[in-house]
Amino acid sequence: MRDTSEHLLAVEGLNLSIHRIPILHDVALAVAPGEVLGLVGESGSGKSMTALALMGLLPRGCRTEGHATFDGTDLLALPEREMRRVRGDDVSMIFQEPMTALNPVHPIGAQVAETLRLRSTPRAEAMRVARDRLDRVGLTAIGLDRYPHELSGGQRQRVCIAMAIARHPRLLIADEPTTALDVTTQATILDLLRGLVAEEGMAMILVTHDLGVVAGMADRVAVMKAGRVVETGATRDVLSAPAEPYTSDLLAASRPPPRAPRPVAEAPVLEVRDLRRTYGATRAVDGVSLVLHRGESLGLVGESGCGKSTLTRLLLGLERPDGGTVALMGRPGGAAMTRADRAKISVVFQDPYGSFDPRWTVARLVAEPFHLTGRPSDWRDRVARALVAVGLHADDAAKYPHEFSGGQRQRIAIARALITEPEVLVLDEAVSALDVRVRAQVLDLLDDLQGRLGLSYLFISHDLTVVRAIADRVLVMRAGRIVERGEAGAVFDAPQDDYTRQLIAAAPRIPEEWA
Repeated sequence: MRDTSEHLLAVEGLNLSIHRIPILHDVALAVAPGEVLGLVGESGSGKSMTALALMGLLPRGCRTEGHATFDGTDLLALPEREMRRVRGDDVSMIFQEPMTALNPVHPIGAQVAETLRLRSTPRAEAMRVARDRLDRVGLTAIGLDRYPHELSGGQRQRVCIAMAIARHPRLLIADEPTTALDVTTQATILDLLRGLVAEEGMAMILVTHDLGVVAGMADRVAVMKAGRVVETGATRDVLSAPAEPYTSDLLAASRPPPRAPRPVAEAPVLEVRDLRRTYGATRAVDGVSLVLHRGESLGLVGESGCGKSTLTRLLLGLERPDGGTVALMGRPGGAAMTRADRAKISVVFQDPYGSFDPRWTVARLVAEPFHLTGRPSDWRDRVARALVAVGLHADDAAKYPHEFSGGQRQRIAIARALITEPEVLVLDEAVSALDVRVRAQVLDLLDDLQGRLGLSYLFISHDLTVVRAIADRVLVMRAGRIVERGEAGAVFDAPQDDYTRQLIAAAPRIPEEWA
């Protein structure tokens, strides 16, 4: 056994099984005070299960072996009553999705104070500390009486960080804390976490699939595959000269090449002219115009709240504009579309599981859009062909969503979007929740489908690396307006607008000299 005396946490020989099914195998990790350890790997590699094991938050039916020595105490050997004293005081965790981690019916001040009230802290003192912790994470202007739904995604994640650091823990575990955030908000949150580690001397385990984030944050990195740590070392050493082929594969997938130029038909399939939508005094969409040609991929980027989602709803006819026009295939589009025309524009959402009825079979899910055109007599054959087209099997039609991985569910969502043979696919953050290797597979699939079917894509994403890999042209949106547009290479290599330059500078990346 190696010397771990200098480490705050040392994990040795961690094995975990669920109902006797092995999940983790001989996991070994270590992290010192003031150090950030990046824990990376694909979905299902065991990253989150390792984090939950350290927190004592495993589901029923789990059995663990091995040791997780925290300042001389084996966390895996503690009974639940004693582990409750450790959580929050010594070890704390930030979860990926703040909206599910926060209670929607309680104000944020009370939720941060609750972590102190559990230790019998008087209410007035707990609220004072809650105010201090919220100020510490940059929410000085946000009142303690605000509710989670009144905050942006980045603000909600800051509240979760305030809760996690309320009792000054010595080890902070951050499980994909910025995956769903836009690049500027992500950069702000990562700067905040980096500052907390430096100023409070915490150790941090950063669980993520984003190697760009790891490159900018972590002192050391551990790479997990199929429940095992297959490589560990200093971040620069591992990312610049990986010893394991699996790590090399992750690196290659995290650097998708820019899209090669391809011919695009002159005929537009989607035309938007001076589109406007106002909510009270807020101009969510303010005079937007765009043209999407047949066979083209048009990227749309911008921060959360810039108007991308409102524009999407207007294009899909889910809201009526206050002014301007939308044309689809030369016919009235948006809210003016006929039922038959609606079948010519489809959408793929960020979270396919959230857009699926878990009680429906895949066949019923994929066939759902036929309500626009009428279900044909050969609908089962068409569902089977759609599943095969996205790399699944025809007999998957009889299964249910929970039987598939995240990447497979996104393929089902794409099959559903294709079933009515649309001309335009709106891809709304369609790969942002996927790990880098699955993301690469889905991007390859989209490229193949576009080449074979002549589809046109409006690709909405906060991930600039992904947009550059799939878009022919790019629109940059800010405060409801398009502030820059042009060929993808030109926009990314020589941005003209200061805001575009800020987005590109904020995007996490692996330094070129490490390649």
